[in-house]
Amino acid sequence: MSALAMAIFFRGMSDMETWHLTKAMLENGQIFEYPPNSPPKVDKHSTGAIGGKTSLVLAPLLACDEVWVPMMSGRGLDITGGTLDKLESIPGFNVNLDRTRAIKQLERIGVFIIGQTAEICPADKKLYALRDVTGTVPSRPLIVASIMCKKLAENLDRLVLNVRFGKGAFMKTRDKAKWLGEAMLRVGEGMGTKISYLLTAMEEPMGRTVGNALERAEAIDVLHSRGPADVVNLVLDLATKVANAPRAQLQKWLQDGSAWKKFVSLVEAQDGSATVLEKIASIYKAPLICEITSDRYGKITAMDAEKIGRASLLLGGGRQQVEDKIDFAVGISDLKKIGESVQRDEPVMRVHARTNDTLEGVLPLLRTAVVVGDEGNT
Repeated sequence: MSALAMAIFFRGMSDMETWHLTKAMLENGQIFEYPPNSPPKVDKHSTGAIGGKTSLVLAPLLACDEVWVPMMSGRGLDITGGTLDKLESIPGFNVNLDRTRAIKQLERIGVFIIGQTAEICPADKKLYALRDVTGTVPSRPLIVASIMCKKLAENLDRLVLNVRFGKGAFMKTRDKAKWLGEAMLRVGEGMGTKISYLLTAMEEPMGRTVGNALERAEAIDVLHSRGPADVVNLVLDLATKVANAPRAQLQKWLQDGSAWKKFVSLVEAQDGSATVLEKIASIYKAPLICEITSDRYGKITAMDAEKIGRASLLLGGGRQQVEDKIDFAVGISDLKKIGESVQRDEPVMRVHARTNDTLEGVLPLLRTAVVVGDEGNT
């Protein structure tokens, strides 16, 4: 298997070869099956984001439409966050539903968010472990096969891909991200699933928070129609790609509380405590909060999402190994956005830390993560 991975890494694969590899990995494990005449099944996949909380809003929003949302998500690794970690910041939330319970939940409320089970694409898990130690993780055919076999195991009718590019993403350029999106599109459509994708720049974090409970609280703000515009717009862009309803109706469901009520139903269905949802930020309150301020009057001209993601990881908000424990409370909040004006000594972000040592360790990194230019420059 190591030799195969290295051969693919050096020689590449044609579209047909990539399709066959994906199909073999998909059929190696279980595939979700649904009752006859059930609604269309839809989902989205993101290639990783700093501050990515769109799934937490998108899943309940889509469930307001006449579709089912069988969402299998992952945990954060390195600087990118994971949907499951954010959900587990809700006391009691269970991401380990068996397939029978998951299907019954779909029939009842139209959505579940769970982790990948051991029966789904087991060959992918073994191959990925080998890729990690043989230096073949960046292989594009292996990336495509790994992502698509897991998503296609959900047996979807429609899938939207959010492919990130830039400093805070795996794909550093728009061209490489487009290549990946097109490659996944061709494989998915070859399997009979309607695929679409959106390219999203990852120069700055999504929204104004990075960190599990902080992002969870921000997602709740979006579901209450008061969240950051970039998160709201991306959620609506993605939802429009796979929903039956038009964008205006999706936006209405976000604004009138329908999506929020669906999220509460999701939390309760998966054993979470819905009564504490709007108090998440106070339940997980880091003991140390430090402001990083601008040393001049001007406008935010650049931001390094990778440095901010790295700082959150070093604070304890992420994991460098899959088995690492994470601290739900730590992270970064109140981030200014590119293009916004700041006064001298005005905070450009707030750092939430557990200890003085971790705080002091990330301050030099974060102080270089934001560039303030003259007000007249863009």
